Amino acid sequence: MGFRPRETDPFKRRKARRASFERRIIRSSLWLAIPGLVTSGVLIWLQDWAIESKLALLFAELVVCGLIVAALHDQIIRPLQTLANVVGALREEDYSFRARMAVPDDALGELSLEVNMLADLLAEHRIGAIEATALLQRVVEEVDIPLFAFDPGEALRLVNSAGERLLQQASPRLLGRTAAELGLKTCLSAENASVIPLHFNSDARWFLRRSSFRQRGVPHTLVVLSDVSRALREEERLAWQRLIRVMGHELNNSLAPIKSIAGSLHARLAGSTLAPDEREDFGRGLGIIEARAASLNRFLQAYRQLAQMPPPVLKKSNLSPLVTRVAGFETRIEVKVIPGPEVTLMADPDQLEQMLINLVRNAAEAVLEGPPSKGVNEADSPPRNGFQPAVSIGWKVLDKAVALVIEDNGPGLSNPSNAFVPFYTTKPSGSGIGLILSRQIAEAHGGSLELTNRPDERGCRARVILPRPALQPC
Repeated sequence: MGFRPRETDPFKRRKARRASFERRIIRSSLWLAIPGLVTSGVLIWLQDWAIESKLALLFAELVVCGLIVAALHDQIIRPLQTLANVVGALREEDYSFRARMAVPDDALGELSLEVNMLADLLAEHRIGAIEATALLQRVVEEVDIPLFAFDPGEALRLVNSAGERLLQQASPRLLGRTAAELGLKTCLSAENASVIPLHFNSDARWFLRRSSFRQRGVPHTLVVLSDVSRALREEERLAWQRLIRVMGHELNNSLAPIKSIAGSLHARLAGSTLAPDEREDFGRGLGIIEARAASLNRFLQAYRQLAQMPPPVLKKSNLSPLVTRVAGFETRIEVKVIPGPEVTLMADPDQLEQMLINLVRNAAEAVLEGPPSKGVNEADSPPRNGFQPAVSIGWKVLDKAVALVIEDNGPGLSNPSNAFVPFYTTKPSGSGIGLILSRQIAEAHGGSLELTNRPDERGCRARVILPRPALQPC
């Protein structure tokens, strides 16, 4: 004989002994009906009727009593079952069910009224929560700074469109991946309210703000990144523009009379009484003054482009013929075009063409210098007499952007940090505005320009990123 442990919880013992509510209703109804049935049965049995009539009447009374008990059971149990179904639907966040018999001045009806009003209130709260969540998601999407939310396991749970553009992937490919896989591990380990670099965007500097919030009781980390490098570059550009305007104004006031006086003196030399050798010396000197004044004037006019570049006029432009046309402009060396997908972009074709011309011209001038004798990647440099200059331009479509890549096998960048500094140039006849103007054009289109040494071989790589919101694939 097995031993069953005794239940120690008095509530559970009472519950086990207690019959179900439906059985108690039936039992109570029967206890109400039995005295009447017994009394009527005794009275019927004492009558001088035939035994068949007595039995038939008693059977009829039993049937009527059963029907009354069943009706009473249905009137009590069915409304309670309906209320239980409504409450269960509310627990499952389904607010479409309502209780019947919701009438005032009735105990069960008032209970039904209260349950229905509770369902209406929960439905209103649910709609308000959905609308507030939708508004929050809309605001997050419209914010033009990357937002990321990570769970305690450092897995990405939320990202906005700016974050997608930064990582150059769509959110379905990003959600669930860890911060280390996405290259954002620094965002969780660096000091809050600090400026950090990101390895996939080496030119940019990001201001990190990190905070915590809870979702369904689970702590999450919210990371907000602000690209301060672009703001710093804009302030720097404005400073250069002000400097150029001041310099241009002052120098133009001096260059115009210098050039005019030099021209006038040069014209009067022919009728002068100077000796021929002296006349020749004076003519040569005045010619140099006039030529250098004109050259300095052209120099200033070139720099004024930085201060006067108009905003882009966006229109539909096909990328393939634009790249092919730019490659054909370079006549000193053949530029190889690496075709990509057909893409139509909303951009200013004149400005993009000027940007690509500057980048291709820089690449061509770099390879025409030949391989370096010292400096960048010197150990991998082939002999000079076997050097084959090469420049290529191509593009590919990413998840959230299109990338234009110009590569060369020239000497590469000896000082990458000065590449985008105005007035800085390593070319004897360079003006130092080509790269800064190109980056200004790229950023005016909502993109970026990156200039790095090629990791696989000697040479330089210019990478232009244009965001997909302004692009529509053909």
